[in-house]
Amino acid sequence: MKKILTVIGARPQFIKASVVSHALAKRPDEIEEVLLHTGQHFDANMSSIFFDQLSIPKPRFQLDIHGGTHGQMTARMLESIERIILDEKPDRVLVYGDTNSTLAGALAAIKLHVPVAHIEAGLRSFNMQMPEEVNRILTDNVSDLLFCPTETAIKNLEREGFCSKPITMLNVGDVMQDAALFFAQNASATIESKPKGDFALATLHRAENTDDENRLRSIINALNHIHKNIAPVLLPVHPRTRAAIQRLGVELEISVIDPVGYLEMIDLLQSCSLVLTDSGGLQKEAFFFRKPCITMRDQTEWVELVEIKANTLAGADEEQIIKSARQSFGSTIQVADSPYGEGFASEKIASCLAK
Repeated sequence: MKKILTVIGARPQFIKASVVSHALAKRPDEIEEVLLHTGQHFDANMSSIFFDQLSIPKPRFQLDIHGGTHGQMTARMLESIERIILDEKPDRVLVYGDTNSTLAGALAAIKLHVPVAHIEAGLRSFNMQMPEEVNRILTDNVSDLLFCPTETAIKNLEREGFCSKPITMLNVGDVMQDAALFFAQNASATIESKPKGDFALATLHRAENTDDENRLRSIINALNHIHKNIAPVLLPVHPRTRAAIQRLGVELEISVIDPVGYLEMIDLLQSCSLVLTDSGGLQKEAFFFRKPCITMRDQTEWVELVEIKANTLAGADEEQIIKSARQSFGSTIQVADSPYGEGFASEKIASCLAK
């Protein structure tokens, strides 16, 4: 019996962990999973609702750590996770993605000589100004088991010399695709306030946009223009984004709702005609449901989506966002094979962890 300590803390990680935890639960004689929630996303609509909707086991540990600078948050997590590792003595620590929770879990483990497995390894935006880029690079470098979602991720690691290290790199496919395929069958939760007919779904939360007044103003202006001249825009607004918009004093003329659960988001994805986002996960989810996506960032980790023209990089350029929306609205993404596997990533990961 192997004990796996899984560290999660943010919305995308809850979704990824849901399908992996289900796969691990099918091996009760081989693996015991202990779930640790750092509390990085603490709002009920950002956290607890996902555990309820996705039937994720209740975390054995809830740290309730959020707020403060990146350094403050990561340090507090590192201290608490280290104490739990010493008490639980896991055989391996499992981390997801690129958040402060990811880095804290990986560092706490490796300093105690506990091996680390990283799901969604090998992603690169090549922008070291992004905290997520720093987190994922450092996490990859202290992990000995790297579960990559795409062949591009494998190539990134090979270019960085990982193939010469005593580690295992596997292209298992993307667990987010597993989740999308599985939960699309159960997406009965609907949003009553969503626009009737065609509409664009938007999300906006990355610090590079919300903390830069010029970028934020440009994006809001573009969304307002699209809403008035192309199609209604619906924005489930992140709490930090709402606060940034209020500080800026810019007027939102689009439809705004509170953050939604994953099943509601799937309903919105299935209903919309266009996605505008700065989220890494939503870029892929748009593709899973074959909806055109405009990414309001200067780079993306999911370069294969740009290559197959499922995704358009528009940055925070107001005119480029509007132009891309006119060109993409209502189009259909037609791709024979998904670059993210066939929906069995979580089973492959569970099988590897059991060995």
